[in-house]
Amino acid sequence: MKSFVVLISGRGSNLQAIYDAVTSGVITARIAAVISNRADAEGLSIARAAQIPEIIIPAQPGQSREQYDSALIAQIDALQADFIVLAGFMRILSDAFITHFAGRILNIHPSLLPAFKGLDTHRRALAAGCSKHGASVHFVSAELDSGAIVLQAEVEVKPDDDENSLAERVLKTEHVIYPMVIQWYVEGRLMFRDQQLYFDHTPLTEACQWKNQKLVLPQN
Repeated sequence: MKSFVVLISGRGSNLQAIYDAVTSGVITARIAAVISNRADAEGLSIARAAQIPEIIIPAQPGQSREQYDSALIAQIDALQADFIVLAGFMRILSDAFITHFAGRILNIHPSLLPAFKGLDTHRRALAAGCSKHGASVHFVSAELDSGAIVLQAEVEVKPDDDENSLAERVLKTEHVIYPMVIQWYVEGRLMFRDQQLYFDHTPLTEACQWKNQKLVLPQN
């Protein structure tokens, strides 16, 4: 059985959804450990309750990003994890880390990438007057929130939305699409190699879409 590590910094709502998918058999892989850069991350309580090994690797004063990531690489390699899932890990990963685990790091971002990379996506979407917002699952690349996009889910922006109401609906879609993509990876249906995304051994030129509770594949 394949195993993976989940990296978190905060409350871990996607970690909970992923763990639920593992326990229900939706994801047929094992969570080898939950790793956090913060000892006070709320999501560590999820790992504790589930009896998943929790590992805290705090940044040290004066430590460079590369030095921190070197310690992180060593820990993940020691676990012999097959891949990495980012679930609200609030650190920018170094090129060395991304190269070491090339094609094996998945992330979910609360926007319809390439729109609104970075932070405060819901506020920015509302300020821009967007009628559609959403979430994107992608492979991690050296450029922030710019890796190959696997699956996106749109969320309608309502006239009375504020940041909290919009964020809540986006988060619900994240909890659906992230476990789905993780299982594709586990099954070998999804891969990223030589700068090309493949689904069921077919190159994808654009992202898959989750619409009305159905998967819509691109017409390549």
